[in-house]
Amino acid sequence: MALAPEPAATSPEGGSSPGHIDAPELRIFVMVLFFIFGGITSLNDVIIPKLKELFTLNYTQAMLVQFCFFTAYLVIGIPGARLVKRIGYMRGAVAGLSAMMLGCLMFIPAAASATYALFLLALFVLASGVVIVQVVSNPLISLLGPAKTSHSRLTFAQAFNSLGTTIFPIFGAILILGSIANVSADQLSGAELQAYRTEESRAIVNGYAGLAAALLVVALVVWMFRNRLKGETHEASGGLAGLDLLARPRFGLGALCIFLYVGAEVAIGSLIVNYLMQAHVMGLGEQDAGKLIGVYWGGAMIGRFIGSLILRLISPGIVLAFTAAGAIALIVLSTQSVGEVSGYSLLAIGLMNSIMFPTIFALACEKLGPRAADGSGIINVAIFGGAVIPLLTGMIADASGSLAVAMALPAVCYLIIAGFGLYARRPA
Repeated sequence: MALAPEPAATSPEGGSSPGHIDAPELRIFVMVLFFIFGGITSLNDVIIPKLKELFTLNYTQAMLVQFCFFTAYLVIGIPGARLVKRIGYMRGAVAGLSAMMLGCLMFIPAAASATYALFLLALFVLASGVVIVQVVSNPLISLLGPAKTSHSRLTFAQAFNSLGTTIFPIFGAILILGSIANVSADQLSGAELQAYRTEESRAIVNGYAGLAAALLVVALVVWMFRNRLKGETHEASGGLAGLDLLARPRFGLGALCIFLYVGAEVAIGSLIVNYLMQAHVMGLGEQDAGKLIGVYWGGAMIGRFIGSLILRLISPGIVLAFTAAGAIALIVLSTQSVGEVSGYSLLAIGLMNSIMFPTIFALACEKLGPRAADGSGIINVAIFGGAVIPLLTGMIADASGSLAVAMALPAVCYLIIAGFGLYARRPA
């Protein structure tokens, strides 16, 4: 997946390299970006119970956190791609990091006023920065090496994303959840309730203020390398902000599969605790079930490191079809069994998920050349599936009264993804 207008990309030194840029230090910085935006996204799982308790929310109201976060992908994806094409990858990364830092700092007035709507606005701004950083990171990691190993390289980078989703919630829980007092918001009213919310919100401020400081350091380092990609060129968008790319069957199907994959992954992750608490599954308490979420995301991390090697040896499309079929098999096994077999087979889906996003992205964007930034923007819009599919899955669970029945929707998502893998098994 080259990003230069010609088959041979322009190197940082002004020479020509065989289709890629040789800049090892930029690979490190891209890995750091994957780690950061992966970790920030996973912090939603920590902040949701905190805000739910502080503002005595029901589950629908609490899930506005995820809805506002993933809506940023729909709203910012295409404008973010335009921005990156206008100012370049490195400056685009700085812009994204700056927006993330601003979102973190907005938690300060949100906490001071103890207003839920301001927290949601802060999350949207934070997510907007995450989207811009992703628009930069996905195609840039493909550019920083030979095109034939782009699938493997992107999968390896996604492993650092998973490392962030595994580590951030641990420290986030300590900083944000650890200070919850014995009293709860539903026992208070009036001035006492407002004071309680303001005091307890400080834990959120401390966590995100520290994160803002870290983002500032990373942004300054990236700014030092702002001119590293000399000769960087992007082609003007065709159609409406690159939406014409959806007319290409390979890309259009790939974008759909990103929508379905993110939706299925988030839906299953959101239901893990309730699923494992069921008496016929593992009958765990809420806290014990929550601890096992790390198995789900940890499996994705391990699978991405392994997958980065496998994808060098086997057709990425075949690997994608195999893992999607494996996810379906695990859903069937989980919903048709009981006890630990049922519970751990659901958690093992994280391992199957591991290579899906980077592989779908790379397969969809093959041969886009200088249109890759447009493609990355559309792909990021498709991540909006993380807001839609979980909501539909919850509606099915409510209507049927069964989480097992609700798992049929993620299974259908994986079935379509498997079909795309077989369709795209040969190079574009």
